[in-house]
Amino acid sequence: MFDTNLLYTFCALLCVTICIVFFNALYVKKSLLRLKAALDTEKKEAHSALSQELAHRRKELYDEMRRERHELDKLFAKAHSKTEAVAKKEARIDELRANLDSALTQYAGDQDLLKKRSQELDQLRNELITRLEQAAGMTRDAAKQLIIENLENEARHTAERLVLKIEDEARQTAKDRAAAILVSAMQRVVSDQVNETTVGVVQLPNEEMKGRIIGKEGRNIKALEMATGMEFIIGEAPEIITISGFNPVRREVARRSLEKLILDGRINPTRIEETVEQVAREVEEIMEEYGRDTIMRYRLHSIKPEIVSNLGKLHFRTSFSQNVLLHSIEVGAFARVIAEELGCDRPEIALRGGILHDIGKALSAEVEGPHALIGGDLARRCGEDPLVVNAIAAHHEEVPFESIYAPIVMIADTISACRPGARRETLTTYIKRLEKLEELAHAFDGVKRAYAVQAGREIRVIVEESVLSDEGATFLARDLARRIEEDMAFPGQIKVNVIREKRTIEYAR
Repeated sequence: MFDTNLLYTFCALLCVTICIVFFNALYVKKSLLRLKAALDTEKKEAHSALSQELAHRRKELYDEMRRERHELDKLFAKAHSKTEAVAKKEARIDELRANLDSALTQYAGDQDLLKKRSQELDQLRNELITRLEQAAGMTRDAAKQLIIENLENEARHTAERLVLKIEDEARQTAKDRAAAILVSAMQRVVSDQVNETTVGVVQLPNEEMKGRIIGKEGRNIKALEMATGMEFIIGEAPEIITISGFNPVRREVARRSLEKLILDGRINPTRIEETVEQVAREVEEIMEEYGRDTIMRYRLHSIKPEIVSNLGKLHFRTSFSQNVLLHSIEVGAFARVIAEELGCDRPEIALRGGILHDIGKALSAEVEGPHALIGGDLARRCGEDPLVVNAIAAHHEEVPFESIYAPIVMIADTISACRPGARRETLTTYIKRLEKLEELAHAFDGVKRAYAVQAGREIRVIVEESVLSDEGATFLARDLARRIEEDMAFPGQIKVNVIREKRTIEYAR
């Protein structure tokens, strides 16, 4: 027999299991129903969204088709218009082709007629040539040769006149350019000139000093003259002793020595010799200083000491009362400016040649020969550039020019020496030249006033407007320029400026 409790327990468990399964089945059924409802809802929503999307896409497609149909209509209308234009052009081309065919036909007829007329003209031309040959007594080739010769002669004459005209214009242009360069150089270079003479004067503190300088039986004055090589002139002028001599360095030594002896008060032959030797050394140092200052001022490199000392000597030398060192510096400045105006590659060569161009004058008392050649030889021995050597040696045209810098230095030398006031002898000539210019201008009829201006480089002539016309003023300028060239000698050029004007003046009161 089975255990009853066990059976009851099994039955109870079975019942519980059945209940659990039943309830689970009910829960699953309810979940399935809820899921189905949710799916139905989502299906409806998706169906609605899809319907809306389809409607939207259908509308867009319809709009696109409508736009494309409109574009097609426009393209069709345009194509139709072009087709009509092409048809019109084809009709026009056909019309032009017909006209062209007609014109070609007419042209062919004209060509035949022209050919016939040309043959007739050739026949008439040959007959005319035959008659001309018979009348002239020469053949066609001979007449042709004669015409060619006449044309050649005429062309040659015209070419010669043209060449002369071009040469005159070039010469005038070169002259104007040269004058402009020289005037520019003279305007750009400003320097002071010191006029010195070959005589030195020493002021004495009193008349008694003359006797002390002369010394007993003239021993002191003789010692001075022996030591310095100068002549001491004691004249009637009170408190003045004149030193005369042609060596400027010795003259400077003598002047300084005498002034030092006067200040010292001890005047005797021994003291005179010592003082002269001391002053000579001082003057040597001064000359060296002048030379170095010039070299440093103009930045001249690689200058040998021999040239420096000789350059300083030029400070105590004069040429026609013009200080040679200052003149050399001025020539160097002029030469550099002219070289720059001409566009030369090395204007420093012109500067160097200008400053050293008179270096031979420092040795002219010791070496025989022209100072230009002496200076060129010194520069060559001191290793100067060959262009500089040639510019120094050729500035008086004693040797040929080897470069553009040689004539530039020569021109600069002329400008410095001939400008007004540079040399004592030139001043009088300068004034006379101005007066001569005005006299030449006044010699012409119709001249009211004439003024020499620009240091004699220009003559301004004011003419009577009632006497001379504009053409007459032009002729006057030309004639006066020719008269100046014939009657006067002058450096550079002179500008003739003829002024003709008529003025009418009224006063409002």
